[in-house]
Amino acid sequence: MAKLSLTQKPTFTATVRIPVLGGGTEPVQFTFKAKRRAEFAEWLEVLTTKADEARKDEDVVLDIASGWELEEPFNKKNIIELCEVHPGSGRAIVAAYINEYAGAKAGN
Repeated sequence: MAKLSLTQKPTFTATVRIPVLGGGTEPVQFTFKAKRRAEFAEWLEVLTTKADEARKDEDVVLDIASGWELEEPFNKKNIIELCEVHPGSGRAIVAAYINEYAGAKAGN
């Protein structure tokens, strides 16, 4: 029996390589919100075409993620702290999310 389903799971997990000061990265498992292709395209278009509105990293992360494997709870306050302590983490999270969709698309 096929393992593929036409019913999309609401979330998926992926490892994000969080950049750390002094060089290198640390892997953190994130739970991401799944979007249908049209929803993803719309989200990506808003993200890239409305850059002049400069959405905050924490708001973008909350759009796409619902959890992480860190000891601290996943919430806006801690996402802000992550982005403050580890500059570049917001970009890494978004890039990992986009790469998951690009990989899924390339695999089709």
